[in-house]
Amino acid sequence: MDVFSRYSMVIILIVLLIAFQVMTGGIFWRPLNITNLVLQNSHILILAAGMLLVVLLGHVDLSVGSVMAFVGAVAGLMMVNNKMNPWVTVAVCLVLGAVIGAWQGFWVAYVGIPAFIVTLAGLLMFRGLTQVVLGGQSLAPFPTVFQKISTGYLPDFVGGEHIHYLTMLLGAILAVVLIIGQWRTRQHHKENLFEVESMFAFTLKAVFTALVIIGVTYIFAAYSGYPIILVNLGVIVAAYGFLTNKTVAGRQIYATGGNRKAAELSGIKTKKITFWVFVNMGAMAALAGLVLAARLNAATPQAGTSLELDAMAAVYFGGASTSGGIGTILGAIVGGLVMGVLNNGMSIMGVGVDWQQAIKGLILLLAVVLDVYNKKKKIA
Repeated sequence: MDVFSRYSMVIILIVLLIAFQVMTGGIFWRPLNITNLVLQNSHILILAAGMLLVVLLGHVDLSVGSVMAFVGAVAGLMMVNNKMNPWVTVAVCLVLGAVIGAWQGFWVAYVGIPAFIVTLAGLLMFRGLTQVVLGGQSLAPFPTVFQKISTGYLPDFVGGEHIHYLTMLLGAILAVVLIIGQWRTRQHHKENLFEVESMFAFTLKAVFTALVIIGVTYIFAAYSGYPIILVNLGVIVAAYGFLTNKTVAGRQIYATGGNRKAAELSGIKTKKITFWVFVNMGAMAALAGLVLAARLNAATPQAGTSLELDAMAAVYFGGASTSGGIGTILGAIVGGLVMGVLNNGMSIMGVGVDWQQAIKGLILLLAVVLDVYNKKKKIA
């Protein structure tokens, strides 16, 4: 039972992957479909990473979908209409997202207005500004180099005909790095007299990790290799994992979300923490908006609609607590993948969008119910 509660999201993801492979007659695991699964959900995973920190503080951000659309519109205005350099545009848009986050973070952190109200106002305001910037029209196409942010692949310097050798090499290196990391964590816990799993259990986990990484890598290598956005997602996950687990700022975020009054009495500047978390969320929403615009090859007034709900669903389904203080970056990413797998698998099976929304809503409710149940169980 302890194993299930600890790895429940991973187990559910694996069950869904197997179930959809069977129900779709082998279509689901085809290299093209798995690659499309990553490309179609990359912007949601980026949002989920930023949303995790907001949820850890016990807040929500309802504006991220509208911020995505607004930033995409500005990018279209700069690149399509004014022919500006794509990399200058990306930098400007990321700064713009951070400024939007600072605007909202100021009202939440220093004025004390609830985040729900501030970001609801942001949802309306930035959706309206998107319409103003675009004038109700879509802007397209974007430069090819910009599109590669979302749809490009790593080059293969070896030049394999049927397999992408660079991707296989990177997958093997990643597997070794993860196993070494697991071993170092186990040794660190052992040295500090924490309870650790048996050597047999650790070996099983290491072998399972290697098989999963190599297996997934082979699927990508059989098509066009690792997508560039997948590599960027890996960097984001590593950065957020380091922030939340290895830094003082990360511990302060958890402490603030767990008990704000106690954190303040401990000397933590909770207002400053809250402000910078919203700045971070604004920048991540901007990045997600750029990725979505690059994938669609257009800036549209409807971009990002309801994506704030998908991001929050991913975070909550990944084990984050609605009251703050509990959650991990890996949980948020796994939660996002679960939502993506459900969307992709049900689409292949011909399930209507209406039923997909209903099923996702039920799953989100069950995730929150599970969170409440676990809390009551720990208290008991």
